[in-house]
Parts: sequence; structure tokens; C-alpha cells
Amino acid sequence: MGKKLFTLFFFLLFALQLAAQANWPFDFSRGTITLHIDPEKEKIEGKVKYKFTSDKTVDSVYLDARNMVLEEVRFNGKPSFFKYDGRKLVVPKAIRPGKTYRMEIAYRVEPKQAVYFLGWKDSISGNNQIWTQGQGKYTSHWVPSPDIMSEKIIFDMRITFDPAYEVIANGKLRKIKTRKGKKTWHYQMVKPMSSYLLAFAIGKYTYTDLSSRSNIPIRLYMYPEALQKSEPTYRYSKRIFDFLEAEIGIPYPWQNYRQVPVRDFLYAGMENTGITIFSDGYVIDSTAFRDLNYVNVNAHELAHQWFGNLVTETDAAQHWLHEGLATYYAYLSERELFGDDYFYWKLWDTSQQLRKQDAQGSGEALTDPKAGSLTFYEKGAWVALMLNEVLGKDAFRNGIREFLSRYAFKNATISQFLEVMEEQCACNLDKFRSIWIDSSAYPYQRCLDYLNSHSNSIRLFGEIQKELTVSPDSNEFIVKKYWGNINDPELKKRIILRYGNSLSEEYLAAISAEGLPEVRQAVAVSLLKASQKTRATLESLLNDISYITKENALYKLWLSYPDKREQYLETTREIIGLPNKSFRLTWLLLASLTPNYGQPATRAKWQAELRGYTAGHYSFEVRQNAFVILHDVLGLNDSNLKDLGQACVHHVWQFRNFARNLMEELIENEDYRIRIRALLDQLGPEEQDYLNTILGV
Repeated sequence: MGKKLFTLFFFLLFALQLAAQANWPFDFSRGTITLHIDPEKEKIEGKVKYKFTSDKTVDSVYLDARNMVLEEVRFNGKPSFFKYDGRKLVVPKAIRPGKTYRMEIAYRVEPKQAVYFLGWKDSISGNNQIWTQGQGKYTSHWVPSPDIMSEKIIFDMRITFDPAYEVIANGKLRKIKTRKGKKTWHYQMVKPMSSYLLAFAIGKYTYTDLSSRSNIPIRLYMYPEALQKSEPTYRYSKRIFDFLEAEIGIPYPWQNYRQVPVRDFLYAGMENTGITIFSDGYVIDSTAFRDLNYVNVNAHELAHQWFGNLVTETDAAQHWLHEGLATYYAYLSERELFGDDYFYWKLWDTSQQLRKQDAQGSGEALTDPKAGSLTFYEKGAWVALMLNEVLGKDAFRNGIREFLSRYAFKNATISQFLEVMEEQCACNLDKFRSIWIDSSAYPYQRCLDYLNSHSNSIRLFGEIQKELTVSPDSNEFIVKKYWGNINDPELKKRIILRYGNSLSEEYLAAISAEGLPEVRQAVAVSLLKASQKTRATLESLLNDISYITKENALYKLWLSYPDKREQYLETTREIIGLPNKSFRLTWLLLASLTPNYGQPATRAKWQAELRGYTAGHYSFEVRQNAFVILHDVLGLNDSNLKDLGQACVHHVWQFRNFARNLMEELIENEDYRIRIRALLDQLGPEEQDYLNTILGV
């Protein structure tokens, strides 16, 4: 799963499954799922057929099924009595080892989670989507299935839907049938997989087809209206695929690979078997690539096809086998693409974060099932890197290959992983495990020593920082002394970001003129405002290939030169910026605050556009930016307040929490409180319940 939005909630949910997993006697070998989806009612009518055996005699078979209407259960082809409590389906039948059984369930469900319907209740055309998220949410909300990672099943899935849409799911698309104005897409897996990795996505898409060096079909989906963004969004996808397959040394384990962007996804991305669903916040143009790109998430989710999907953890305490190794191989992919300096700086950044976590007394062991994302992802990547150092490159690679081969389509533990590694190095890894895996402490000095011995840039940065701290000479004198001998643009960027405020405007203008994009962006961020000495520099930054650089330059020029505001706004009038529309929102605000800029009708149109970005058909990132700007500067009108009320029950918890915090702040103001109460009748029951609670109604 994408590391940005990984939460403790996931681990708590999986921890609840440990007892059931330990006592699970069944082997479900095949599952055939048939779905008819009604997006207007957010309802699914389904049927699932399972073939299974048992390793011991039991008096019933059971599956997880959340809040469903079970219309019929058949056992070995005959209608069967069953028990159901809204969570578990139990069929009381004598099950004996050595026999194969068949179970068929017809059901209806309106999923409360794990399936997300977007756009069907608004009047905006072209923004309708449906997508799933099983990990941490449970696939059993939309199909009766075992909510345990140890059960691996070969799935077929048939989905009937409107032919105007594209339906994407796990496996190979075997055929599409059209009947009575509907299409049925038939997807089929050939290898077993965990049910939490079942997925589908439905929307208006086009696609680009590629093939890996090993002839695996790769399909990259894109919104038709954003087709020109496909290349920068998916840049290096084939190289990443070919690199990981070669570096890991085990062929890609599934028959094809697909990637699909969706709106308001819960995480950065999710590695469903053979189909990565990811946030369309990464759908970018070429100008945005330097500021924000999909490369790391792309590589991370692909690495999961081996680490997590081919070999799956037994429980949350083994989660390093998924996230730590996927993060490590994503970093290796970026090293292959962008070089050693990029790789080591990324590790330096994560090391500083882990050091800070440790200093705050919040360090966590990798075996702690309640650990956070910084531990599982970043500390986990460091552990893989240091294990490579201890074993040596060849032994580490051989160990990875043996581990993946031995436990292919099975489950494994950290202990089993380390046993395989010990076989390769003919050594004992108990001490390594104690220091790096079982301990909550982060060995910062060891990691810093590694970075200093491998990266001249990081070692030099430490020397410069020390001299800037202890030397009586000015910061600018010291920086100038080193600057000409630095060949790493990233090091130069970090020096400016850290010490730019203590450097003269003349010097910042001079180094900006060197033309390095990284340095120019750092100058744009560091300059507090423009002066006559830096005006030309900031004006030139408006033309850089970076939206972050452009936005910082525009704001500081607008702030510093009131008589030139119209000129700067005209120059940047057509820029939208990153997917979160930060540049456009800033531009609209500045245009609204510039007297006499534009005709009255045009100015009204700009302000309406700015206020309109809080609406539910925009991504939550755009909406949050709009809410912040409006709250801080212009205030929220009734339409914005209504949008905020709806945001208070949004399915993305970070955005929901932001909206609730803002709403609770607003109701402290009596005017806002009166207006919010007057809007209650225009909101849905869930929004009303929440608002009535905080209003004390």
C-alpha cells in the first residue's frame, strides 16, 4: 500500500483475524464471482461459487459476509440451511477431510465500505467512478469471502455493467459479452491469491498497452480528457518493471499488469493482484514531473506483486515483509533511474525522520503490529539495505530468490525469511535481528556512517553544516567557499533551503543565474519577497519548468510590486498547476484581491470559480486547498458551508478530520453557527447527525 496514508487502523483490523486464521481448517481452491452493479442505488447483486476441502472433520463451514441480504445458499448443488448474524455466514454441514465440496451463495448488498461510488449523485457528466479497496477494509463487504490472508484462491470474476464504461479487475480479460444493453466483463486468474487483494475499478478510461522485456502485457489506464498526461504520469513504467524483474530475480508472478487512477483514493496506491489502483493526484503533465511524480509509488506497488502478493505475511507483526521490502526495491528503482545521489539523499531524509521519532520516544520495532508507516516503510527499507550490507550483494539476492521461490503463493514470517538468509550466508543473524528488527531503537549513527561512507555529497553537507555552526565567518562566506566545487544539484538545493535566509539577495540572484532548476526552485522558496536586486530573478522564475517555482515567484512578485500585479497575473493566467490546483487557486485569490484587474463580470467569474472548488465533484486535495484559502482570506459562503458539511462525512479520513476541525472552529463564531444551522435541511442524514451533535441540537 502507498506509504503516505498507511494507518494504524489497518493493523488493528488485521489483528482481529489472528484467532480465526489459526483455526482455519479449509482450503478454498477456486472462487467464481458474478456481480451486477447498480451505481445509482449503490447496490450489488452477486453470486459466488466456491470449491473447497478441509484438513480435518468439522461440523460447519463459514465465511465472512458483511451486512448482506443472503437470498440463497446452496451446498453441493442443493439448497442449504444457514445461519447468518450480519457478519458471518455459517453452513452447518459435516465436512470431512479428503472430500471436495461446493458452496454457492446468492446475495444483495449495499456496501458500507470497501466499495466506493463517486459522482453518481451529482449532475456533472464524465466523473462517475466505482472502485474497491480491500486491504484494511475487507472484501467481505461486497462478496462473501474468508477475511484471512492465509487463504489463497484462484478467482474468476464476471461484472455486468453499462457498456459506456471500462471495467477493470484482477486477471486476464477472457471475453466481453453484450446482452440486453449491458456488457459482462469476464476476468480470470490462473494462480491463487488472497481475497483482500480482489479489486475492480469502473470509469471512463482509455489506455496504452506496453509489454515487458519478459513479454508480460502491461496496460496503463488514463482519463480520455487527460490522455496527454499519460506519458509523464507513467514515465519509466516499463523500465521499472524490467528492472524489478531482473533485480528480484524471480519472474513477475501474474499473467498481466494494469494500473488505474481513481479520484479520492484512500491511499497513494494499492497493490491488488495484477492491478494497481492509485490516486489520480499523481496524474500530471511534464511541467509537474519535477515537483510531483508517480515514480516511487509506481515502483513500490509493483514490488508488492512479489512482496505481499506472491508471498504474503501471516499476520500484521510480519508486515515488514510487505512494506519494508517494497519500499527498499522502490528506492533501488529510483536509484536505477535517477542515480546514486538521489538514492542516498532519499535515505538521508528518512534517516532524519526516524531519528526524530526516536528522540521523541516514539521508536517502534518492526515486529510491533501497531507500528506506524514510518517504521514499516522507512525503517523497513533501511533494514533491507543493511541486511544487504551484512550478507553481501550475491548472498542477499540469492536469499531473496530462494525466499520467494520457497513460499510462492503461500504465507511466511520474518523468522522464515531470516532462516533463508542464514542459509545463503552460512551465518547467524540473531544479533542483526535484535538490533534492527526486534528493537524499537533506530541505529541512527550506523546509518549516518553508512551514508557518509557512500555519499560524498552527504559527507560534505555535514562538514558545511558544522562549519556554519562553529565558524565566526558569515554564512555567505562559507557557502561561497564550497559552492564552486559542488557537483551535486541536490546538495546545492539543500544548502539554499536550509541557509537561504542568511544569504544576500545579490548572491541568491547570482546562483539562480547558474540555471540549475533545483537551485532556482530553492531560491524561489527562500526569498521572502522581491526587491530591485531580485526582481529580474523572480520574473525569470515564472518561466521555469516547475509549478512550485512559478507559484512562489508569482506570489512574491505580486506582493512586492503592486504596480506590476496585472502584468504578472496576465503572464500566468492560463496555468492550472499540480493536480491539487494550488497554482490556480493562488492565482484566483490574487486576481480577486487586485483592484481594477478584469471587468466586473470576469472578476465575478473568477471568484465563483474559486468558491466552486469546494464542491464534492473535485478531488479532496483540491477541496481542502480551496477551503483553506477561503477561510483564511475571503470567508465561506453558504454554498461552501454546505460543501464543508458534506466533507465532514467524507470517506477519506484525513480530509474528513480536516473538515470536522474546520467546522468545529467555525461554529465558535455566532454568525457561522446561525448559518450552518439554517443549512441543515439541505444536507443528508449522515451530515445532519454529525452537525447536530457538534451544534448541541
